[in-house]
Amino acid sequence: MIATAWTDSDAEFEFLGDGTAGNLAAEPAPQAAEAADRAEADDLALLDSYSRAVVGAAEKVSPSVVHIEARFAGRGRGGSGGGTGSGFVFTSSGYILTNSHVVHGASPIEVTLHDGTSHPADLIGDDPATDLAVIRVHAGELVPAVLGDSKAVRVGQIALAIGHPYGFQSSVTAGVVSALGRTLRAGSGRLIDDVLQTDAALNPGNSGGPLVDSRGRVIGVNTAMILPAQGICFAIAINTAKFVAGRLIRDGRVRRARIGIAVQTVHVPGPAAGGRRNGAGRGGVLVQGVEPGGPADAAGLEEGDVILGLDGQPVGGIDDLHRLLTEERVGVRTPLRILRRPEILTLQVVPAESQGD
Repeated sequence: MIATAWTDSDAEFEFLGDGTAGNLAAEPAPQAAEAADRAEADDLALLDSYSRAVVGAAEKVSPSVVHIEARFAGRGRGGSGGGTGSGFVFTSSGYILTNSHVVHGASPIEVTLHDGTSHPADLIGDDPATDLAVIRVHAGELVPAVLGDSKAVRVGQIALAIGHPYGFQSSVTAGVVSALGRTLRAGSGRLIDDVLQTDAALNPGNSGGPLVDSRGRVIGVNTAMILPAQGICFAIAINTAKFVAGRLIRDGRVRRARIGIAVQTVHVPGPAAGGRRNGAGRGGVLVQGVEPGGPADAAGLEEGDVILGLDGQPVGGIDDLHRLLTEERVGVRTPLRILRRPEILTLQVVPAESQGD
């Protein structure tokens, strides 16, 4: 193929062809150059806008992020061990949010602030069921992070994770919110609802640090990653953290109800669950053990019973039962719908307060 150029007093064109015939393939050179310059400027402006958002968010929240060192009696050589994590100040009076797994059972706890000063911290309370904890330091000139609204978060928006992975202070990773409404199994066995998924990289030591939006508002508390995966990380939604932190500051714990049974999720055929004979059936909770003298025992629940509902709400598995046994049900007489073959019965149970997960 031969490229030839022809120039007159008005414009320059380039023809591409085989030497005998060609097609017009280009616009006037000055206009093409201007278009290329505009495209390059647009690309740079887009990159600068993204960079400014990341830099601004990081600068806004970094002074609130802390490094946590926790010591645990009975672990490691010599009967003690330690761990590290991250957290962030969320009140000017020194309250700090972090993960339960970072500080649960720890003593002492030491916090290093953004200015490099270290301070002892008190454990105000932790909640293994949501993997959240609140600790407190007494220090001046604290910069609290701004808490956002996780209900306003959208898939695809910018997300920054800030923490101290492997001891590297104030490390920032950027990505997007890749999914909403995930569930995550806590160490206690309960499901944590409304979890944010992000591809902003998390590493050991990031636990408890903030996940923030492009305006530097905290939208989640970084908690876990899937080790074999690339870019699948999770954060507890900040709305959940607000509720839990309030309860921990007020009571030192999150109150939940219990009825004193050992259970497993089972499938219940349609007719046995009170449905159609040819129905597909549903899930239920099989009672495998009853705590002597507990709420379930007092209500007359027996081994082999299958729980189908609580207070008019269907119970299709253990997670449904956990969600329904809330603080509001402690000490309140509540109808419990069960299958005791061949009958469906309703018992009255008075849940007690759980003493921990």
